[in-house]
Amino acid sequence: MILDGKVTSKALLQEIAQEVGRLTGPTKPKLVAVLVGENPASEIYVARKMKVADELGILSELHRFPAHTEEAFLKEELEKLNQDTSVNAVLVQLPLPKQIHTERVLQTILPEKDVDGFHPINMGQLLLGIEPPALPCTPAGIMKLLDAYKIDVSGLNACVVGRSNIVGKPIMLMLTQRNATVTLCHSKTRNLEAVLESSDLVVAAIGQAHLISGNTLKRGCIVVDVGINRLPSGQLVGDVDFESAREKAAFITPVPGGVGPMTIAMLMMNTLRLHQVQQGIQVKNWLL
Repeated sequence: MILDGKVTSKALLQEIAQEVGRLTGPTKPKLVAVLVGENPASEIYVARKMKVADELGILSELHRFPAHTEEAFLKEELEKLNQDTSVNAVLVQLPLPKQIHTERVLQTILPEKDVDGFHPINMGQLLLGIEPPALPCTPAGIMKLLDAYKIDVSGLNACVVGRSNIVGKPIMLMLTQRNATVTLCHSKTRNLEAVLESSDLVVAAIGQAHLISGNTLKRGCIVVDVGINRLPSGQLVGDVDFESAREKAAFITPVPGGVGPMTIAMLMMNTLRLHQVQQGIQVKNWLL
């Protein structure tokens, strides 16, 4: 069965739009995106995020800065957004130019406005089993997608391929909170094939086209492909060879149309939740 992120995200966005419409306070949720430089892919991603926010009734602004922007200046601008009470959610589109230290910049954003869920306080809460208002969007989107198809990960042997702070580490924590037994693999893992062959659930997020093929997978497994890689032909493919993997897997995400749409939907959910928390509205935990 295909885990369809387009269909699932559309339903989630409708729910978010309804919640935004029910808000009775004097302000609406407001998201500010910060874009440094002119990375073509980043331009596309940010434009898509702004478009979806507008469709949901979420206020949005894009703050652009040239590629030569210094780190100190960017941090000053983020401090202004921290102090602006009309702004509920702030995101810095990655990657940043080389002269800017990414982690220092991300830590400048207040935890309560950190819509990507990357601040050490928010990540630390996740580690401790405390659900922060904003969870890292791609891992949270994966969990929402699994929930939509009523896939219970409790007791499953899960393999996460890729140890990034954006996907690999947080999805490891989220799956562990749901009582999966998780093995975190990466580029230095020895005999990855043996781990894959014994895994009920595989999350591929390492950024290597077709790294994982169907002959290394356990029959009846669940495959979540986070990778987005462009072949010389221009075709977008994942970290998993879809055609061979679908012969073995019980559930699999396509690329594109799988995890990607869920990531944007979770960004909107985070924006709404941050607004609610800042307005003193109780939010319901859904992950933990």
